[in-house]
Amino acid sequence: MSRRLLIPRTVISFVVAMFCSMVMASAQENGIGDFPKLNEKTDWPWWRGPTRDGKAGTESVPTKLSDKDNLVWKVKVPARGHSSPIVVGDKVFLTTADEAKKTHAVLAFDRAGGKLLWNEIVSRGGFPAKNHVKNTEATPSVASDGERLFVTFYHHDKVEAIALDFAGKVAWREDVCRFRPQMYEYGYAPSPLIYKNTVIIAAEYDGESFITALDRVTGKRVWRANRAPMITFSSPVVGRVAGKDQLLISGAQKVAAYDPTNGKPLWSTDGTTFATCGTMIWENDIAFASGGYPKAETLAVKADGSGQVLWRNNQKCYEQSMIVTGGYVYGLTDNGVMFCWRGTDGEEMWKQRLKGPVSASPVLAGGHIYWANELGTLYVFRPNPQKFELVEENQIGTDSFPSPAICGNQIFLRVGTGNGAGRQEWLYCFANKK
Repeated sequence: MSRRLLIPRTVISFVVAMFCSMVMASAQENGIGDFPKLNEKTDWPWWRGPTRDGKAGTESVPTKLSDKDNLVWKVKVPARGHSSPIVVGDKVFLTTADEAKKTHAVLAFDRAGGKLLWNEIVSRGGFPAKNHVKNTEATPSVASDGERLFVTFYHHDKVEAIALDFAGKVAWREDVCRFRPQMYEYGYAPSPLIYKNTVIIAAEYDGESFITALDRVTGKRVWRANRAPMITFSSPVVGRVAGKDQLLISGAQKVAAYDPTNGKPLWSTDGTTFATCGTMIWENDIAFASGGYPKAETLAVKADGSGQVLWRNNQKCYEQSMIVTGGYVYGLTDNGVMFCWRGTDGEEMWKQRLKGPVSASPVLAGGHIYWANELGTLYVFRPNPQKFELVEENQIGTDSFPSPAICGNQIFLRVGTGNGAGRQEWLYCFANKK
């Protein structure tokens, strides 16, 4: 007869409390503590969430999701975009683009019921003649400091940054750079990054390329860091790595770190490839990156300033980011193979054939990783370095490029149904039914 291990409730409560405090501390270290109007438990204020690495903590959210399972509401999203939802307070925000009318817009939805509250058109005309088939004219996600919304759009041969208030009124707009790719006309993708009093924006193509920081209140330039003139699409991210804040970015055949307060280089090393799209991840003093085009490489770098490469392999997560937890890196490659690698030395713990292609990035919430492929299949599995543990395989829509936002015990997901002229985008909200 098998025995069940009985753990006292007080021990469980203590462990949960400790984990929550660790997530909150991580959020504070990564910058959310600088914004008193944001709540690390109930908000998902920017790309990859409060800690910027796809971790939602101990959220009590469902694993079985469909139009019949744990659906709170779903609402039509006008026009088209691949930006992921962000959530602040009682509102959900998205960007979208009407390719026929050539307009860019910011959308606000009511968090409780999904009603479209406002649809603010912020630019008209000037769309590029070409874009990558997997990109859109509204791919960068919104970022919020709790008072303003920050968006970036590519039009009229430039990248423009725009700040709005929560009623949709434009506070400022600033031309970030001239932007007109010639070699690869694949559009623009990096999401804006908020750090302390700045919003940081990457603009990289086969021309004058750089990362820049603008003042959140005025839009005026604070610093600029030049980058190699190569088109690449990764969003910069700030993490607390090796005991200090580092701005991490891959692409242009480098993996690099900058001081986010002034843009000065900290370290760089040869790695990944010409173009990457995924956002870098980190744990302790190790940073991880993957890409891309034209070759495939995933690698780990000692982020203590040495730039020492700890390991490399020939797998790639090109458009999607990865996730690291408990010392192990999980990557769902372009062709739909899930890998688990040990973070310190790259040892392959296991791999599991799923289905690709993949563009969305994962979220860890409530002890499960949520990860969708482009076909609308949302896999939910446990992060277990010993074996692949599938919990649910959900089908939501017919295409899925954006990543979920998980906060306040809710899951928000943007998907599409149909194709061609009949394609429709939807915003879903899921939660455990009481």
